[in-house]
Amino acid sequence: MTPSAPPSTTAREPARCAWAGSDPLYGHYHDTEWGVPLHDSRMLWEQLMLEGFQAGLSWITILRKRDAFRKAFKGFDPVKVARFGESDVLRLLDDAGIVRSRAKIEATIQGARIYQAMAAAGEDFDGYCWSFTGGKVIRGNGRDVPAQTPLSVTISKDMKKRGFKFVGPTIVYAWMQAVGIVDDHLHGCFRRRGA
Repeated sequence: MTPSAPPSTTAREPARCAWAGSDPLYGHYHDTEWGVPLHDSRMLWEQLMLEGFQAGLSWITILRKRDAFRKAFKGFDPVKVARFGESDVLRLLDDAGIVRSRAKIEATIQGARIYQAMAAAGEDFDGYCWSFTGGKVIRGNGRDVPAQTPLSVTISKDMKKRGFKFVGPTIVYAWMQAVGIVDDHLHGCFRRRGA
């Protein structure tokens, strides 16, 4: 999710980035998850897969279906998802609780296999994700939020080279924001450090 307007506030609500709007689910996501540095390999992978499902849709659509996605994909356990076969694909295509896209489902299964191959080679996904910034959070300027950056292009190219799908520069940048590799909370937002 990429915000594009200044923070907003409603009665008794803290000032937030405007994209959080008035939806309580969005507000909670903004307040507790978005932009918080995440260092759990499995969760980083889950978020990347969910961002891939968002392609062409709004993030709130995915957020509302997140529990159904977690159930359908066995808690996004890469070991279990990597073992999915055609019968699982058909089961998922029949699951109205998730986004029923064969390409995105197959990309998630492939993503689990890549995750597992990285782990088998001794490459921790958390270490991989944060290696692009030397483990440091990139802080946005608080005014302009790009759809992608040169770094998201670099990460996207590397992920594609590894075989990940639905990891274009815009999706990767949204993922970077979501997992706190980038802090793009806007000036005036109560979550912006030093606000």
